[in-house]
Amino acid sequence: MPITTPAALERLKLDKGIESYERKTIDVELEVIKDSEVMSEFINAVVPSTEAELWLKKQQLIQRQKPTVAGILLFADEPQAIFPKHCGVKIYRYKTKESEGTRDTLDFSPITIEGCLYKQVQKAVTTTIEIIEKIPIIGNQGLENIQYPKETIHEIVTNALLHRDYSIARDTHICIFDNRIEIENPGKLPGHVTVKNILKEQYARNGAIVRIINKFPNPPNKDVGEGLNTAFQAMAKLRLQPPDIKETENSVIVYIKHEPLASTEVQIMSYLEKDKEITNKIARKETGIRSEATINQAFSRLRDKGLIEAVPKRGKRNAAWRRVGTIDEDSENAISSYEIYSEYQQLIMDYLEEHEEITNRIGRELLKIDSGQSMKNIFYRLQKKKLIELVPGKSRITAVWRKVKSPPT
Repeated sequence: MPITTPAALERLKLDKGIESYERKTIDVELEVIKDSEVMSEFINAVVPSTEAELWLKKQQLIQRQKPTVAGILLFADEPQAIFPKHCGVKIYRYKTKESEGTRDTLDFSPITIEGCLYKQVQKAVTTTIEIIEKIPIIGNQGLENIQYPKETIHEIVTNALLHRDYSIARDTHICIFDNRIEIENPGKLPGHVTVKNILKEQYARNGAIVRIINKFPNPPNKDVGEGLNTAFQAMAKLRLQPPDIKETENSVIVYIKHEPLASTEVQIMSYLEKDKEITNKIARKETGIRSEATINQAFSRLRDKGLIEAVPKRGKRNAAWRRVGTIDEDSENAISSYEIYSEYQQLIMDYLEEHEEITNRIGRELLKIDSGQSMKNIFYRLQKKKLIELVPGKSRITAVWRKVKSPPT
């Protein structure tokens, strides 16, 4: 839509990061930040040899003898008294799994978290975790408390409060449902950041806030732009679905759902529904599993079930897998599931041309498969074709197979 008013142009500049609201000065007394309890604690802990006002000016948190928005958020004891509705946090607990909470499902009155940004982040995180840990679910041992990774809660709440658009007169809302957490922040994603590239791109709407809060003792952020990635990895470690990020017309919402991930094999096959092939590296990224060996084991299980096959003409370092029967555009020799089993059966019969007997273990070593059941299935197919038979006198546990003996002439 065309920009027709100065206010709309200002809004666009803030959304795109051309201007930063945190640098604006506010017409309040300097004492609000330079003589605050927060400032005194910070100076004593971090820069004890410096005077507060001098340090604040060096950090550009005082300009033209007025405190900036960033200075007030970081060092005023009660920023909310200066910016009503611009910098509070509201926490709600809804006892429902429905898409929206209602007054009837509200467990208690919303909790308001205020104070300087450093203490506000800490209090918002700890309060959210305390409420979550009281939510009961039915588990393997009966009634259990729900579990979310604390790293995920910490990183997403921290990210919300450090990067929100403080020019908008609306609080950050944390809604805790029986099966999910919703964290809604006023404002759109800043600059060139989108929902699709948010884990790869770095852009700080509030650069001064992000930099200076990192100077506090035990800072809530690491100042390396990895917070959201840490949140996603923590969910994967607990085998939970990754957070879901949505951008609306005037807010960003992160959904943290308590939903288990599908099995590794299902995730691999789901990926191969939309992409032609998958590597170990891609599978680890998709599943959140860091171990190459664990992914290789999953590939082997799927191969043994006849569901995937190695992509031909790939070296060990760039090995990839595809669904069985995938058409190879560079080759006329596409292999189907039936042909794979035929190839396996032929290898068994070739082995029995030179050896009298074969066991399940020898067959698995010969065909390079891990599954004993898959090996049995191949033996059963050959038996059904009357090409092999069980050696008499052997138990099923130590079963041995041989070629069907031709009847005497």
